[in-house]
Amino acid sequence: MARYTGPVCRLCRREGIKLYLKGERCYSEKCAIDRRPTPPGQHGQGRRRNSEYGLQLREKQKARRYYGVLEKQFESYYEEAARRQGVTGENLLRLLESRLDNVVYRLGFAASRKEARQLVRHGHFDVNGHRVDIPSYLTKVGDVIVIREKSRSVDRIKDLLEAAESKTIAPWLELDVASFSGKVTRLPERGEIDTPVAEQMIIEHYSR
Repeated sequence: MARYTGPVCRLCRREGIKLYLKGERCYSEKCAIDRRPTPPGQHGQGRRRNSEYGLQLREKQKARRYYGVLEKQFESYYEEAARRQGVTGENLLRLLESRLDNVVYRLGFAASRKEARQLVRHGHFDVNGHRVDIPSYLTKVGDVIVIREKSRSVDRIKDLLEAAESKTIAPWLELDVASFSGKVTRLPERGEIDTPVAEQMIIEHYSR
């Protein structure tokens, strides 16, 4: 499957906002956007005038990069969100938040979504008792995500679990460090999703 393999700090600089793609580094003084807040490239410091379409495109790209989703896949999420009852923009964000790699990240089992995606691909998690290695797997209310028994001795996972105990977990999730598990208790409300995007602009982009 195709995926972006370039320097992820360029993506944050291009969008002009922290997308937290490198875990702990994004919170340190080494963060690229703190050191070089201008867009990458030789024309990065020039004046930019965005049209309405350009602003909508940037919001879409920002959301896509924030969750690590490819273009075609992101469009599929929009189409599914539009089919569901309720506000399309909020439906879109709920779908993205329901991805297994995002839930693993939100539970504190990974320092970034990129690391969560890698851990899921390597088969370190069970969902409702079954091994799932597809990062885009959409979790549902009531799903229980468990670190597999063989994976609990991996040093990196031990460190992440230790750090997870002191982290603030999303209110729509439930973490049980003692049983190496987390649970999706309900769907997130819009106010509980800290994604730095204006989802209505994304909907307008696809509605053109």
